[in-house]
Amino acid sequence: MKIAIYSQYYKGNEESAAVLLNYLSQKASEVFIEDHFYQLIDEHLDLKTNFKNFKTFQTLDNSFDLLISIGGDGTILRAITFVSDRSIPIIGINTGRLGFLATIQNNQIESALDSIFKGDYKISERSLLSIETQPKNKELSQLNFALNEIALSRKNTTSMITVNTRLNGEYLTTYWADGLIVSTPTGSTGYSLSCGGPVISPDAKSFVITPIAPHNLSARPLVIPDETEIQLKVDGREDFYLISLDSRIATLHNSTIVTVKKADFNIKMIELHSESFIDTLRKKLLWGEDKRN
Repeated sequence: MKIAIYSQYYKGNEESAAVLLNYLSQKASEVFIEDHFYQLIDEHLDLKTNFKNFKTFQTLDNSFDLLISIGGDGTILRAITFVSDRSIPIIGINTGRLGFLATIQNNQIESALDSIFKGDYKISERSLLSIETQPKNKELSQLNFALNEIALSRKNTTSMITVNTRLNGEYLTTYWADGLIVSTPTGSTGYSLSCGGPVISPDAKSFVITPIAPHNLSARPLVIPDETEIQLKVDGREDFYLISLDSRIATLHNSTIVTVKKADFNIKMIELHSESFIDTLRKKLLWGEDKRN
C-alpha cells in the first residue's frame, strides 16, 4: 500500500504522529510524508535514522492508495488540495476539536489502521463546489474547488454588502448581509451551521445557501438541488470583497461575477464500519446529553 501523510503542524500532533509512523514502519507499505511536515517531524524524531524507508512528496499522483491527515477538519480541507480529482481516499486522525471529517481518535489509530489494511471499511463520496469568475482571477484558476463551502464576505468595512443571486439564470433575491455562504452537505456542519443553516446528510444531492447576519430577518437558508448553477454579484460601499474556498481566501472586485456549481469530481472519505454520520452527529453535537430527553 502506498500511503501519503499530511499535517500542517507538528506541535500538538506529536503523539499521533509517533503512533502512526511506528505502526506504518512495521507494515509492508510505501510511506510518503508531505515535504514541509517531514521537515517539522525530522527535527524531533530524526526520520532519516529511525524511519529510513520514509520518503517525501510535494505533489501526489494516482499511484497513491491512501492519504492520512493528522489534525482537525481544517487539515483535511487543506489535504484535498493535494488530492484534487485523483480519487485518492482520505482519512483523518483527529487532534482538533469537533472533527466531523477527521474521525479517528488518538486511542483508535492502530485499530483503525488494522481495519484499513484489511480492507474493512467503506467509502463516502463527497461532492464539491467549483467556481468560475468573470473576469478570470489567476489566484482561483487552479484550486477553484471547495469541499465545505464557498463564502463571500465584506472587506475593510463595517457596512454590509449586497449579493445579487441568480439560480440557473433566474433572479432569486439580493441578500443584504455581512456575506453569503454556499455550502455542500459536508460543509453543512461548518460555517453554514454556525450561521443558522441546516444539517444535511453527506449523501444528499443538495447545496444550501446561507446568508451571514442578514439585515432582512425574512432571509433564511435555502436548500437547492446540487445541479443548480448559482450566479453571484456583489455590491457595497467598498470596491472589493473577500471570497473564501474552504481555508483559501482571495480578494475580488465588485465588478466580478462569480458562478458556483457542482464540481465534476468527488472526494473519497474512508469510513470505518464502526462509524456513521448519524453517530458522529449525535456525539459531536451532544444530542441526547440533555437529561430531560
